[in-house]
Amino acid sequence: MVSRSYSNLLELAAGGSGGEPLPSLGRRRIPRVVTASGIVPDLDVSDAASAADQSSHAPRERVIIVANQLPVRASRRAAAGAGGGGWDFAWDQDSLLLQVKDSLRAHHGRADVEFVYVGGLRDDVPPAEHDQVAHDLLEGFRCVPTFLPADLRSRFYHGFCKQQLWPLFHYMLPLSPELGGRFDRLLWQAYVSVNKIFADKILEVQEESDAMVRRINDAFGQPGYQPVILIDQPLQFYERMAYYVVAECCLVTAVRDGMNLIPYEYVIARQGNERIDSILGLGPASRKKSMLVVSEFIGCSPSLSGAIRVNPWNIDSVADAMDYALEMPEGEKVLRHEKHHRYVSTHDVGYWANSFLQDLERICLDHNRRRCWGIGFGLKFRVVALDPNFKKLAVEHLVLAYRRTKKRVILLDYDGTLMPQTSLGKSPTSRTIDMLNSLCRDRNNMVFLVSAKSRMTLNEWFLPCESLGLAAEHGCFLRLRRDAEWETCVPVIDCSWKQIAEPVMKTYTETTDGSTIEDKETAIVWCYEDADPDFGSCQAKELHDHLESVLANEPVSVKAGPNLVEVKPQGVSKGLVAKRILSTTQERGDADDDLPDFVLCVGDDRSDEDMFEVIAAAAAARGVSSLQAEAEVFACTVGRKPSKAKYYLDDPADIVRLVQGLASVSDDDQTHAPPPPPPSAATTAADTVPR
Repeated sequence: MVSRSYSNLLELAAGGSGGEPLPSLGRRRIPRVVTASGIVPDLDVSDAASAADQSSHAPRERVIIVANQLPVRASRRAAAGAGGGGWDFAWDQDSLLLQVKDSLRAHHGRADVEFVYVGGLRDDVPPAEHDQVAHDLLEGFRCVPTFLPADLRSRFYHGFCKQQLWPLFHYMLPLSPELGGRFDRLLWQAYVSVNKIFADKILEVQEESDAMVRRINDAFGQPGYQPVILIDQPLQFYERMAYYVVAECCLVTAVRDGMNLIPYEYVIARQGNERIDSILGLGPASRKKSMLVVSEFIGCSPSLSGAIRVNPWNIDSVADAMDYALEMPEGEKVLRHEKHHRYVSTHDVGYWANSFLQDLERICLDHNRRRCWGIGFGLKFRVVALDPNFKKLAVEHLVLAYRRTKKRVILLDYDGTLMPQTSLGKSPTSRTIDMLNSLCRDRNNMVFLVSAKSRMTLNEWFLPCESLGLAAEHGCFLRLRRDAEWETCVPVIDCSWKQIAEPVMKTYTETTDGSTIEDKETAIVWCYEDADPDFGSCQAKELHDHLESVLANEPVSVKAGPNLVEVKPQGVSKGLVAKRILSTTQERGDADDDLPDFVLCVGDDRSDEDMFEVIAAAAAARGVSSLQAEAEVFACTVGRKPSKAKYYLDDPADIVRLVQGLASVSDDDQTHAPPPPPPSAATTAADTVPR
């Protein structure tokens, strides 16, 4: 899409350079003038203000539609002589491109949007008739034809596009009987040649730079002065430096670029040296200044904190930034230049090379001691480097540690750990309830289920578990047992941000079939486990970025999980639960023997990594923290992947078998345990009163 617009210079020509402040940058806004193709009439300076008012209508937009074939039908007229009868053209009413034009015009809500088509014709046109046919199509149908020789068109379309690109875009290997699956460089060359022809035609339509420069210079130029000088050829380095030295402002509006060193070169050139200062007539005490207006899409933009960043697609914003840069107070220009010069002069190519090598050395520091594993299939295949101490949990070793310890803390995640993510029914089975009750009946155990579910859901699902501790919504709410009250692990939470997040999620729910929204007390979740995996994943990434943008000033965090995107209050994590439980055991214990000597923490996703981190920190400080000096600590994740846990098991079925084994040990201990001794005669009545 090309906009035929440029900044309105009429006010400036009339001398209106001062005046009202801009709405966005603290200065006046320069209105835009939109001109159609043709000759711009000369305007007297006295008529400039009125002309500006008359020219403030909405801009006329141009949409260029590029396709393999134009939406027109061509027919050869009967020959009237030796030169032939010419061509007749008509719109192809069956063409989708024609319908696209009507749909886009309705979408814009304006009838003055100009549409231009670029593409080929179905019929071969003799080279002698190219100019006339191109003229007729442009004048009558706003179509720009690309005349392709028949053999080139065949190799381009039926060769490379159909035999190479089409299979690749449909997840197939580009095999063909003619080529035997081999890549044909001639077809590739035909593809490149045709794209070059199309690109040249698009530039013919799109490039109005020369015409625009002529119109501006004709209207506002004076003898010996041209407002705009267009240079469309490469410049030597010394020529660039000359322009940089005299430029009050450097404007870089690339819509997509890499590092782009032009702003750096400009800053250094404006700083100058003794020779440049003498040429410019500047004294030693002269303070240097420079102004930068840069696109937010270039790589160096984040490094130049004093630059004015703009979206190059927003013409008004660019015009405002240019005016703001030129009219900025001299002192501020100097300060911005000094800031930029300090950064550029200290971050030269040597600095970047050294920093890269340092990063590379840091990453590869323990590379040799890591083990690399290939995970996944097809497009999802990846190689991960794991710590050599990361190993599969030996159930026999865990059971032995479980038997010889007496104060145990067990933290279990639910979704993806005890219950597979792929299960249609998420509620616990009777087997799971019995297994948890067996663990909880053991007086040596403190068992907690840590989940992202709401406390209402957990209370309903685990009502039969009397002694099971529950942590809901990633640790926001905690309950030590069924007859206890729910506690909050964080201060009072303001959920007014939901009014911002929920409409955004609803928009993505409407466009993603199979997605749902789960509204919790303190969080809101967008789930897409029933959506198409690839499309749902793309939508989730886009939603994640969208929510981070609109909620940037809210006290919340946006997290992505397995088939979900969740917004929750900042500071809420499962690590809070682990800290709270360990601190509770420390408060209850009167001696070191009352502290836990066994900790098992099991989870499957990123949210559980916070628990693993807390458990690892407690294990490192055994004897001086909330654990006994000889405590056995096991942090286990589901699946072989990078994790802060030291152990892993392959899937939820292995986790269930592990927990079931521990429950069986507790049942055996309870069965063979001696009965409690009868109360002695010295026992007072007060001692027999239950507490």
